[in-house]
Amino acid sequence: MRRAIFILMAAAVVALAPLACDRAGTPRGGAADSPERATGYHCPMHPEFHSDKPGACGICGMNLVPDAPPGAKPAAGAPDEHAGHATEGTTGQEAAGAITVSPEKQQLIGVKIVPVERRDIVREIRTVGRVEVDERSLEHLHTKVEGWVEKLYVNTTGQRVRRGDPLYEVYSPKLLSAQQEYLIALRARDALKNASLPETRGSGDALVESARRRLELWDVPASAIRALERTGRPSKTLTFYSPVDGVVLEKMAVEGLRVDQGTDLLTVADLSRLWILADVYEYELPFVHEGQEAAVSLSYLPGRAFQGKVLYVYPTLDEKTRTAKVRLEIPNPEGILKPGMFADVRLESAMRGALAVPDSAILDSGMRQVVFVSLGAGRFEPRQVRPGRRAEGFTEILSGLRSGERVVAAAAFMLDAESKLAEAAAGAGHAGHGGPGKPVEK
Repeated sequence: MRRAIFILMAAAVVALAPLACDRAGTPRGGAADSPERATGYHCPMHPEFHSDKPGACGICGMNLVPDAPPGAKPAAGAPDEHAGHATEGTTGQEAAGAITVSPEKQQLIGVKIVPVERRDIVREIRTVGRVEVDERSLEHLHTKVEGWVEKLYVNTTGQRVRRGDPLYEVYSPKLLSAQQEYLIALRARDALKNASLPETRGSGDALVESARRRLELWDVPASAIRALERTGRPSKTLTFYSPVDGVVLEKMAVEGLRVDQGTDLLTVADLSRLWILADVYEYELPFVHEGQEAAVSLSYLPGRAFQGKVLYVYPTLDEKTRTAKVRLEIPNPEGILKPGMFADVRLESAMRGALAVPDSAILDSGMRQVVFVSLGAGRFEPRQVRPGRRAEGFTEILSGLRSGERVVAAAAFMLDAESKLAEAAAGAGHAGHGGPGKPVEK
């Protein structure tokens, strides 16, 4: 009886031995279960895509590569599919979405890493302006008393005049009467200068001063008053002279014209210094300031450049064109520039020592701006930044980065896709363990 039981137990051990080996992880000797053979294929760009036969990736179309044999150690530099989550869970210092990318994969997708550094950046603004008369040099010439234009020395619009040149002669009964009153005051002062009472002598001086003041307020030239004192005879007409050097822009006066107080006769302007009114878009206004140098050129004078300066930035914006007027001052001693001309304007604004990264390093979702910071050993961390001004292909960084850090300047959008997949996978893993899944930021 005992011999029979022993034989049955031995037979059971022999029958269950293969199953025990399988559960212990020992292969049964079949060729398909050998540790030297791969168990499937995956995409080198998207490791989460698996297939049991060779072919193309269903996400990006790349050729699939064999999986590592079970139990084999990953090749040097190759990423471990679970390493990223283990690192995030142990260090506690990297931002959500940090990923590991092998050197081979970085080269494949074209990752380029550059340092964050301070640099001088020049922003160039090109626009079109219109040449205008300097309003400060405009002179509207008119008489302050009614009368008639007896003689005109300036007969054409565009005529050049110099300070002190005669412009026109005016006959005015009031001016003639004022001259006679001045002569009477002079004679009265001479008669009273020997009076015994000081008050009497002072009254003569006061009469002369009052009569002279009236002539000056009517713009009678000082030379005409001196001539009146010298000759003692009033003049029928008085000649008025140009107060400035310039060009006659408007001529309303003709000989024989009757004029009233305030009638404009001539408009004269100095064109040796002009204004240019340029239109600058609102997003370029931070780069424009008073005192800034400007280069001006004309289409009909290629190769000739004029230097100007920003005088004023107007405080209002055109709602239709979204531009603001910028006033430039430019010398014009040769008279080449003429009011009404169009000119090409170039402004340069330099940002000295700005902390900047290439424009391509910043991923703008509309809600936030992100760069990928290289942590070394193939690790990359997404980090939100606050950008400033842009110029020459670089963007100023106001916060979020430090000088000396390294960021991805090319293929950052590929890393962003990998980061979002890693976040989604991590969220799904937590949800599978009964915890809430981490939301994926859109």
